[in-house]
Amino acid sequence: MRSYNPDLTPPWKKSAPVPEVPADPDLVVEEVTTGFCGAVIRCEAGTVTLEDRFGKHRVFPLEPRGFLLEGRVVTLVRPVAGPSRPTRTASGSVAVPGARARVARAGRIYVEGRHDAELVERVWGDDLRIEGVVVEYLEGVDDLPSIVAEFGPGPDARLGVLVDHLVPGSKESRIAAQVTSPHVLVVGHPYIDVWEAVKPSSLGIPAWPAVPRGQDWKTGVCRALGWPSDNTGAVWQAILKRVTSYKDLEPELLGRVEELIDFVTAP
Repeated sequence: MRSYNPDLTPPWKKSAPVPEVPADPDLVVEEVTTGFCGAVIRCEAGTVTLEDRFGKHRVFPLEPRGFLLEGRVVTLVRPVAGPSRPTRTASGSVAVPGARARVARAGRIYVEGRHDAELVERVWGDDLRIEGVVVEYLEGVDDLPSIVAEFGPGPDARLGVLVDHLVPGSKESRIAAQVTSPHVLVVGHPYIDVWEAVKPSSLGIPAWPAVPRGQDWKTGVCRALGWPSDNTGAVWQAILKRVTSYKDLEPELLGRVEELIDFVTAP
């Protein structure tokens, strides 16, 4: 006669099941015991290696319920091996395997600084190469009207401009209002710096801190978050590594970049 061993554990003491998540490269998680937050850089039999925003590596066992993903407990598992081609670009567009870059158009997209340009390349680079759109940075918009005049926009050479902190009453909004050519589109996002367009959840922080007026924004952010404030360039590269697709960016930036690409590539 088969014996029967009932589970006498009270329901309130049983652990609820948690989802199993493949430890894919660049997935950002937090180890529950130590609080170490980082991106997956390697997953081997029984272990996963994480890299935090400062480049520090730590190896953890693939324990059940061992990690937090966007605040929820998960069990990381080893990804299924096998070659695969992406079906989408980082911007969410349909990928075109083997597509060659188009000869550059006369039209351009200008952004304020190097970090803006690197972020646009990170997410929209594949799309821009297929469309033949070149992105250049201005190092500020104080001279935007003269820069536009020098570019000489026209029906076959449209110019799109992405401006930081383009909100009513700002210096940037007054400068942008001076550009009136029908062949130029000036749009912007509300953030003081393009860093803020990266979702805090993608970086493992609760929110971007408020920085008092008159203080350098990047330096203030680094100090508030305990990041190295003497090398904001290195901090930015660490932030940029966490951006793997459009899902890591705020919609206020996504919509404006898509708008500029459509404008510059319109027939």
